[in-house]
Amino acid sequence: MSGFDETFDWVVVGSGAGSMSSAMVMRDAGKSVVILEKMPYVGGTTAKSGGVMWIPNNRFIRAEEPGESAEKGITYLDAVCDDGSDAPGTSHEKRLAYITEAPKMLDYIIGKGVEMERATDFWPDYYDDLPGGCSTTRCVTAKFFNTNELGEWRTKLAPGFAPFPAKLDDGMKVTNFMHKSWGIKLKFLKIAFRVVGAKLTGKHFTTAGAALQGRMLKAALANGVDIRTQSPVKEFIVEDGKVVGVIAEVNGQTRRIGANLGVLVNAGGFAQNQAMRDKYMPGTKAAWSNTPPGDTGDLFGEMERVGGVLAQMDQMVGYQTSYAPGFDKDFVKPGGQGITGKPGCILVDQSGVRYMNEGGSYELYCQNMLERNRTVPAVPSWAVFDQNYAENYKVLNKWLGKPDVRKDLVDCGYLKVSETIEDLAAQIKTDPATLRATIERWNGFVEKGVDEDFGRGNREYDKWLGDPFKDGNPALARIDKGPFFAIDIIPGDVSTYGGALIDARARVIKADGTPVPGLYACGVSTASIMGGVYPGAGASVGPSMTFGYIAAKHAAGVDNSI
Repeated sequence: MSGFDETFDWVVVGSGAGSMSSAMVMRDAGKSVVILEKMPYVGGTTAKSGGVMWIPNNRFIRAEEPGESAEKGITYLDAVCDDGSDAPGTSHEKRLAYITEAPKMLDYIIGKGVEMERATDFWPDYYDDLPGGCSTTRCVTAKFFNTNELGEWRTKLAPGFAPFPAKLDDGMKVTNFMHKSWGIKLKFLKIAFRVVGAKLTGKHFTTAGAALQGRMLKAALANGVDIRTQSPVKEFIVEDGKVVGVIAEVNGQTRRIGANLGVLVNAGGFAQNQAMRDKYMPGTKAAWSNTPPGDTGDLFGEMERVGGVLAQMDQMVGYQTSYAPGFDKDFVKPGGQGITGKPGCILVDQSGVRYMNEGGSYELYCQNMLERNRTVPAVPSWAVFDQNYAENYKVLNKWLGKPDVRKDLVDCGYLKVSETIEDLAAQIKTDPATLRATIERWNGFVEKGVDEDFGRGNREYDKWLGDPFKDGNPALARIDKGPFFAIDIIPGDVSTYGGALIDARARVIKADGTPVPGLYACGVSTASIMGGVYPGAGASVGPSMTFGYIAAKHAAGVDNSI
């Protein structure tokens, strides 16, 4: 090939977790690799995420639960994911590829020095009541990480939302239940001692997605991967119908970079591109997204230009949030699931009617909100709760609680508060009789211990979101002690969930199902292999890392021994 400024065997666009796993496989196969990241930081959307990976039949769950198996994993995915024209990204073949290869990918990165652990002994699948569902956890996370280990690359790691030395799920427990359990208070003390120790020794810890990406970056660098920041890819180079390289801007100069074995696109989604949102998911806003600013869908058009097909573009990984003060400035917007999933809080639309299970999958939660909004105004909806709730749960941190309500939140109009349900209804501009009837119906379900409308509390995941220290159903509690409160809830996201169609080997495919030669993709640059469903925590990061791994093995022509 001629006309290239430089050539590598494997060119990766974007620096998410799937990029790192693919790059290390290639390096172990003796191939040259370059990762081209357009932002100043390495890590992509993964670094800002929880960094959780949902992996059935992984080494950690098998060690503690011998009954776990790949068969259970594929049974569950086949029960959860609907094949059909609305979700062409998923198929039994691709789901089986994930179930088969994800545990191998995990073992591989652990073998490269990436320290992982089981997320907790209890973080259920989102549809754990379906065949093959797991009521404990299939989730794995990276151990918290001292970013000093990156040396000069420390300042190039994208910042995460949890810069502290603790497991993500331990941090969640401390936030919500420290006042209820001495065991959790002890966890807090351990975290506090680690924080003090880090300050004294000059360590800089992070957890969640930034810890995963910090560990992956360290391993990739040790494997000799060439990583370049501020190097946006503008175009694919195609010869005789095959993608043979890219045109990128590197150090301010246009460079033609050849790819002997292929190009992998793992450049994120389009959550920060309002024009694309208006086209594919009208009624949603980039301002609601928790993705980093570089998530603008730059290469979606390029993948189409060379023959790829975009699908499931109306899907997003919903993350319900709220217009709290500082919403437009917060690095991570306040999460609504932790609010409405606790007992004693319900969600109502603008007519005052409850219309969904407030627990469950956050993807389904936001999907329900947007669907409801087509017929009844439901964006925003309202989280409604009482003083018992405000005293019991610190989900709003210092915003609410006994004995005082923060006056500034009331004065700015964010927190609605009233001694009566009727006056609260007036503040949120809904019918007082309807809101009272909704709350009384809810209280009746609480007395029975069964949500007869939407089944909240029937699944283990609903109970996990609730209160494990509460008597009776952990997801249900009455709303009857004034004052009463309301805050808005809107359908935010942590990424889009549609993109290029790929096959079971992560090759971008054409409309006729044949691959675009030389072009692979993974992560949220693709139409999710889960279709429009989120089966468990980490159902986007896990597939990204796995299909990056699969792509590199296929392109390099190596077997499963890697």
